[in-house]
Amino acid sequence: MLPKKIVMLVDDNDTDNFIHRRLLELTGFCEEIVVKNSGKLALEYLESLIPTPEKIPELIFLDINMPVVDGFVFLFEFGAFADEIRNRAKVVILTSSDNKKDIDRIVDNDYVVHFITKPLSEEAIEELKKVL
Repeated sequence: MLPKKIVMLVDDNDTDNFIHRRLLELTGFCEEIVVKNSGKLALEYLESLIPTPEKIPELIFLDINMPVVDGFVFLFEFGAFADEIRNRAKVVILTSSDNKKDIDRIVDNDYVVHFITKPLSEEAIEELKKVL
């Protein structure tokens, strides 16, 4: 698999974002990493990219548990975006949640391609490469 061009991390935990960004950099998984520390900011960012679809992240690592706009709300709103965004950006859930109900609900979402339990690891990245 060729490295992804652009990846976005969506998580309200700055420490997790720092660690996950660093791991993605060290593994050469992508060329560019965009970090948004809320679902609301991530949705606004994606909306701002409509005129420049080449800048839309190919992969979005999304946490479930965030204040205001959590992973479920993000996915609902994401579903309303134009096809060029929904078709380009694939969502990977990256969360510490072990709630079976949450997991079942989110992995059944059409936009979710994979589920990873935090923290992101080299092994999880290698597994993800097989799925993509």
